Amino acid sequence: MPALDDLAARRPDVAVIGAPFDIGTTHRPGARFGPRALRALAYEPGTYHLDLGIEIFDWLDVVDAGDARCPTGQTEASHRNIRAKVGGVAGLGIIPVIIGGDHSITWPAASGVAEAIGWGELGLLHFDAHADTADIVDGNLASHGTPMRRLIESGAVRGRNFVQVGLRGYWPPPDVFAWMRKQDMHWHLMDEVWERGSRAVVTDAIARAVDGCRALYLSVDIDVLDPGFAPGTGTPEPGGMTPADLLRAVRRIALDTPLVAADIVE
Repeated sequence: MPALDDLAARRPDVAVIGAPFDIGTTHRPGARFGPRALRALAYEPGTYHLDLGIEIFDWLDVVDAGDARCPTGQTEASHRNIRAKVGGVAGLGIIPVIIGGDHSITWPAASGVAEAIGWGELGLLHFDAHADTADIVDGNLASHGTPMRRLIESGAVRGRNFVQVGLRGYWPPPDVFAWMRKQDMHWHLMDEVWERGSRAVVTDAIARAVDGCRALYLSVDIDVLDPGFAPGTGTPEPGGMTPADLLRAVRRIALDTPLVAADIVE
């Protein structure tokens, strides 16, 4: 696992960082094992990208920077370590790709990136079944249901540049949506994705998220997918996106926006 000095000397394009933390969950735990599972189960599918027609590692230098230390049961220490590790990587001009972990890790991770890029200069494009904008969940300000509110309250991301795609189901309630409107947030419900198509929705989401910003952070909760494709997530919600649409959306965001960081969680 390369230290920050090693990364500074090598200057890769991308550094993969694990955030093995799921204390913030309110339902089924286990997301802390996500970084380990993805590393262990990754097979060798080849490195030539058929759609783009490129040899991936001719274009990208990617390293595994290891996990942020997330001591068992310690939210503050874990979040502090995630913020420091992600922020240190982003400060070197390297793109951190963070593997969670529950969605609370986006609060420290995006905060670290905002410190490196400029406070309030970071747009955030968020794919999720849930808005994660609660004020507090079961007495926990650092729940997986609260990170987006924390980021906006702190000023790390302005509400007008916070865009969500794929929301559906039965949460949040009207009072939380009222708070979101006051922050000038924007969201695209899954019903809109179905009516208009994912390409049109992603076009609008990108335009809004990057308007007036220097850079973009992408956060993907795997429960944005229909649970038929990702049944192991902690808060499955029927009626979600297909992997094909999500993968193409992520590719477009990577190619067409000033993307500086991304995470995948839950």
